Amino acid sequence: MKFILAKKLNMTQFFGEDGKVFPATLVEAGPIKVVQVKTVLKDGYDAVQFGYGEQKESRLSKAVIGHAKGLGNFRHLKEFRLDGATEMKAGDTFDAGVFAPGDGVTVIGVSKGKGFQGVVKRHGFKGGRRSHGQKHSEREAGTISGSGGRAGGRVAKGIRMPGRMGGDVITVKNLKILAVDSENAQILVKGAIPGRRGSLVTITG
Repeated sequence: MKFILAKKLNMTQFFGEDGKVFPATLVEAGPIKVVQVKTVLKDGYDAVQFGYGEQKESRLSKAVIGHAKGLGNFRHLKEFRLDGATEMKAGDTFDAGVFAPGDGVTVIGVSKGKGFQGVVKRHGFKGGRRSHGQKHSEREAGTISGSGGRAGGRVAKGIRMPGRMGGDVITVKNLKILAVDSENAQILVKGAIPGRRGSLVTITG
């Protein structure tokens, strides 16, 4: 299993050898460092914890500083469950070179937060008629309980209503690595990936 932690930079275009142009996302990938190795005997499962990104020591708790003592002050700590995790040791480093052009990958990130939104934007409701005689019902949700029909006059579970939108963990599968620049720690991924610029994404393959 290949994996790397990365920071989303921006979207761009990629021109293939045949002249075709593809939308692509540029990410700053790694380097990541092994902070802790977990085993079945000690922790109940096999996993490896990695640190990524730099952070001021003043912004970290003493517990986190002590946990990664001698390895660095990391902005992000993330754990991967791996078979054969015992082969790694604290201090091992991985960079963008773990991937190669043509590799198929899965990208996980947190989508952009949109705040509190209505049903038209959040669920794609059509809205009311823009005709004579209506005043304030262009973007209303309509009835949410019915009158003794669907749920007996109460609001049934799962009814689509206004609320917080975005900020969800999104997984995008079957993406492709277009280019890898190990010297500058950058990877070009075909297509769009979730999150705003500067957000953390996990790339696995």
